[in-house]
Amino acid sequence: MPRHPRKSLPEQAERLPVDLGPVSNGEFFPLAPTAPVLAARQRASREAGEHARRAGMSRRELLSGACGTATVLLALNQTGCSGGRYAVEPDAAVDPAKAAASVGGDELIFDVQTHHVEPTRDWSTRNHAFDFLARTEQARCGAERWLDCYSRDHFLRAVFLESDTDVAVLSALAEVPRNNPLTIEEAVRTREQMDRAGPGRLHLHGIVLPNGGPLQDQVDGMEALAERHRVAAWKMYPVWGPGGRGYWLDGALGTAVLDQARKLGVKTVAVHKGITLPGMDSTYSQCRDIGPVARRYPDLTFLVYHAGVEFDVGEGPYDVGRALGLDSLIRSLEENDLRPGANVYADLGAVWKILMRDPDQAAHLLGKLLKHLGEDRVLWGTDSIWFGPPQDQIEAFRAFEIAPELQQKHGYPALTREVKRKVLGLNAARVYGVDAEKLRQKVRADDLARARAEWRETGADWVPALGPRTRREMLALWRARNGRP
Repeated sequence: MPRHPRKSLPEQAERLPVDLGPVSNGEFFPLAPTAPVLAARQRASREAGEHARRAGMSRRELLSGACGTATVLLALNQTGCSGGRYAVEPDAAVDPAKAAASVGGDELIFDVQTHHVEPTRDWSTRNHAFDFLARTEQARCGAERWLDCYSRDHFLRAVFLESDTDVAVLSALAEVPRNNPLTIEEAVRTREQMDRAGPGRLHLHGIVLPNGGPLQDQVDGMEALAERHRVAAWKMYPVWGPGGRGYWLDGALGTAVLDQARKLGVKTVAVHKGITLPGMDSTYSQCRDIGPVARRYPDLTFLVYHAGVEFDVGEGPYDVGRALGLDSLIRSLEENDLRPGANVYADLGAVWKILMRDPDQAAHLLGKLLKHLGEDRVLWGTDSIWFGPPQDQIEAFRAFEIAPELQQKHGYPALTREVKRKVLGLNAARVYGVDAEKLRQKVRADDLARARAEWRETGADWVPALGPRTRREMLALWRARNGRP
């Protein structure tokens, strides 16, 4: 994907095309860069000038294209990690064709976790949860107000023009409608606008908060979400709740929602697990309830958002005794005799963005998912627009490999090109009931495809990653949110 300087933005300090800085989606404290990551950033920045000279480009041209991506990934390969690596030839840093072969692709990209806000409504005067967005690079997009930079139009541009994403799910946030950054009616308008350019490219989640008000009101409201607004799946946040206390899916609150989902025939349920929200009880981030409800409701499909990962725990070989992280999901499935190919999927939203800079952790994450859930049960998610356009995530994933030594030692499957095609889009297409090949052909020829081609010809640049980058910014965000995600 060619990425040229976007003239509409003010001149910015040089940034690497694969973001390696501390960043958050607002649900966790930004992680301080490790020594290997700092070394990779320094190496990539240092070598970019030499690579540009050898390639006959300016430094900015190199960093705006695939050779720039290759430069960063090659630098990550030099950090001493042995469990995972990026399959990028050294010459890819100076040869655009080789770079494109490493990080390019024509797969169907189906992103199951994206977001935006509605800047024209006054929710922001009561809910200051997203004030941190005023301090990101995206806030200087040239709009009259910084909040407009996270609007419907900017969302569509970042996800569908500035990245290779073909289809996406606009997910829901945990808040009552009056204070919600995006109501279901506003999300429907986004889908309608998208349908005019690319029919079938955007699906919606409907938020259900069984502990956010009278339970019966929440259950009854699901009918309107399903029938009037045609949501494709439900979104639940068991980790969130008044006073910092959440709920279990297999308790009375959770099963009331699942029973109604079954009754209404919308049988896909996306559940936030892992990434314990500041101020919330980490108990409910654990995945111990996923196995029981998946076994109790075999006709429902459960999408475990963030794959249960906790960044402060770290990902390594499977440890059955670990209560938090991906291992808690694996153990819950094993205890309920749910083998690979069961009705449980894991999403990579925010998780790949953070762990792609740590190849060893990334290799264990993906290896465990492929081994214990199966290659047909891993979903591509990016949590954009919070992190900006997801192109760097896509390109890094295309090039990533699990080391043969790690495969042999832990029984991890290889992350082949075919497996990547499943993760990037084919698995999500199946979950949302669409014919992947027909969809792929359609999205290559609709009005949005033509708009993307024109956009790239006129000079679309990558946008720096969004989200709070320091602990101070994160604390300010959570004080404003009163503990809400």
